[in-house]
Amino acid sequence: MVNLIGKISSELGLKEFQVHNSVKLMFDEECTIPFVARYRKEMTGSLDEVALRDIRERFNYLTELEGNKQKYLKVVEEHCKKSPELMDKYPELKAKFEKCETKQELEDLYLPFKPKRRTRAQVAREKGLEPLLDKILAESAALTNLLEAARPFVTAADATIDPALKVADEKAALAGAADIYAETIAETAELRALVRHISQESGVLVSKKIEGGDAEDAVPEKSAVTGKDKKSKKTDPSKYQNYFDYQEPISKAASHRVMAVRRGEAEKVLKVAIDVDVGRITHELKSKVIADRRMTPEVKAWIEGIVEDSYRRLVSPSIETELRLQLKQTAETEAIRVFSDNLENLLLLPPIPGKSVLGVDPGLRTGSKFAVVDDTGKLLTHTTLLTDLGDKETNKTTRAKEEILRLIREYNVRYIAVGNGTGSREIMRLIAAVLKEQDLKDVKRLVVNEAGASVYSTMDIAREEFPDLDPTIRSAVSIARRLQDPLAELVKIDPRSIGVGQYQHDVNVTKLKTSLEEVVESCVNRVGVNLNTASYKLLSYVSGIGGTVAKNIVAKRDKDGRFASRKDLMNVLGLGPKVFQQAAGFLRVPESANPLDNSAVHPEAYEIVEKIAADQGKGIVEIVGNRTLVETIPLEKYVTERYGMPTLQDIAKELLKPGRDPREDGARLMYSDDVSEIEDLKVGMTLPGTVTNVTNFGAFVDIGVHQDGLIHISELADQFVDDPSKVVSVGDVVDVRVIEVDLQRRRIGLSRRLNAVPKGQGAAARPEAVPGGQQQQEQRPQANGDAKRSPLKPRSEPARSSVGGISAKGKSSPQNNYTMDDLLAKFNQRK
Repeated sequence: MVNLIGKISSELGLKEFQVHNSVKLMFDEECTIPFVARYRKEMTGSLDEVALRDIRERFNYLTELEGNKQKYLKVVEEHCKKSPELMDKYPELKAKFEKCETKQELEDLYLPFKPKRRTRAQVAREKGLEPLLDKILAESAALTNLLEAARPFVTAADATIDPALKVADEKAALAGAADIYAETIAETAELRALVRHISQESGVLVSKKIEGGDAEDAVPEKSAVTGKDKKSKKTDPSKYQNYFDYQEPISKAASHRVMAVRRGEAEKVLKVAIDVDVGRITHELKSKVIADRRMTPEVKAWIEGIVEDSYRRLVSPSIETELRLQLKQTAETEAIRVFSDNLENLLLLPPIPGKSVLGVDPGLRTGSKFAVVDDTGKLLTHTTLLTDLGDKETNKTTRAKEEILRLIREYNVRYIAVGNGTGSREIMRLIAAVLKEQDLKDVKRLVVNEAGASVYSTMDIAREEFPDLDPTIRSAVSIARRLQDPLAELVKIDPRSIGVGQYQHDVNVTKLKTSLEEVVESCVNRVGVNLNTASYKLLSYVSGIGGTVAKNIVAKRDKDGRFASRKDLMNVLGLGPKVFQQAAGFLRVPESANPLDNSAVHPEAYEIVEKIAADQGKGIVEIVGNRTLVETIPLEKYVTERYGMPTLQDIAKELLKPGRDPREDGARLMYSDDVSEIEDLKVGMTLPGTVTNVTNFGAFVDIGVHQDGLIHISELADQFVDDPSKVVSVGDVVDVRVIEVDLQRRRIGLSRRLNAVPKGQGAAARPEAVPGGQQQQEQRPQANGDAKRSPLKPRSEPARSSVGGISAKGKSSPQNNYTMDDLLAKFNQRK
């Protein structure tokens, strides 16, 4: 344990006490990361959740590594006991195993002892040809006739042995000895490490179009929700046209390009390989194997041939598999990070509490669904309205206007939330007309991202909430509630269905699910949860609670009424002292007589607050919100071994604004009524939009015309941007300039470089298609044409930006000077 703690602290640049205490809290005491980050700052040195997750990840990795060492050493020891010669080498082998710092290094060492299928080398050993190899290596400086050396190992014609073990002639004997040596070379850890290093350094990811393949056939695709195969549409090979002759060094290959190439290969459109400098690899291998050993030309040529065979037949396929897996894992990690960052920004959008909201799920053919919810999110009424949305007002439109006005007045609606799906602009225009004609200036209309609302409408939780409602009405309710409290509503939906990711269908489902659930857990606990109004789904993400206890909390609330204090939680079935410790600080009880129950002050710290209040000659109620008094409290006076300055400072902040929602006020978008269709767009227009997704190659923005436009990374700011998430976040309201409109392919190019000179027509570089409805433009790095290459497998907290503002970091780079031609795809396919 001590060695692991020291190693982790050194790797992560932390103090040993921070790592030691964090590991103790998370693993020994089974505390959740939100609880440790918030209420154990003295023990961890105020480490945040990111640092704690890094510690947890490294600790898990290293403990698993140590476990594998012990397991493998037992196998090696048993293997060595069978041979006195090997047993003499066991101490040296054990030292090498114990010295391993990575799983890959350990696997390389264990490879010779790993149970495997019957190989050519094993067959040769069974034929008794290993002594021949030993003889050749021992007498390499003198042997001039290998066939003569092999003659004693040829099976006599009259020998009565198993035909499978016979050695036909001298050439067969030499071939068997070569097989044994080739396998020995392939299983030597130092040589594998050499090949791996050169391959990583020189490797180039290459893709070519498969001519005459079956890409037009339907290809099974993994569901993002179930992980099972689902029927997909026929693959359009043109999506991959920029990968038909593509190559890029694997050390520089961007994650989204790696994912695109992998998808193209899976859909049988692309043939993919990793090309490496084979000449350099075989030269280095020969140098290592031969080293300073003296040998005759005949022996040297024989060994060099074995090295080439070992690399081509055994090492190369294995290392390419490793490199491709490494590329996949790196790309997946980046895709999951992008998705997680976007989800966090979406969940932390500012709420609009305490107002009645009219939610609208737009629809043209079947009508738009309207649902009114009160200030607590309770459904009051709902209806479906059909309209004729042409220039002339018809009876349908007149009746729709009258009904909208009735809903607003009868239920005191203050906000109207319209989903951003098909028909949203038309319904917004109709609502705007009602508000203008009736001079309802105090009613605001806003657009809400409805991604995942249809998924929610058919889920069990939706059926439990509204068993008698049509799913489309449930969607309208969800849209209204998203405006009131995005976090509380979105936690009901599987995060993978919210649609703010990049290649989420291609990444490891388990890793993605775990990462996104941690994001939701972090956001929920950062904001806090009202114990008396939260759904069981929201409560289930509170530190320490989980699904079963959350349902028990709701059941008790339904049976006995609202909780009067945090202490009442102890009466909930299954909620013991440990769960209470982990959860209490994140739960709010506004109705409690103790104002601290509606704050982030943990119950275990109430006594110190009571002492502070007593010393001030005040009651707790008198201190809460009294800035003058709180700012004069001498916090250092109350520092003890149990309550350090970080905890006292947190308490002081809570006393100033107990129960304060940390979600900042954010801009809410009002679209221009002059633009409702892509046909209304003109190059040069400046419009407001809402960022709906951030990827490695840019950001997608909803400007209210049914399909999102793309701001390529090169158009995000006037200066170089290396990471779009440093400039924009999901939910940001931004001003954009239209720089391209492709009516035929329904694609929109946008820019945040509002004052830049418009680029000329045409494209200097073609974009790279991103399967699944997104495209990005990148320069395709080419392999060094001077280097001779052949395939490795031989072929036989993100910054937020306000409207019009930017926050970009990085240095200028000529590689980001791109045009926008053919840059976009029909982004609605993603939704």
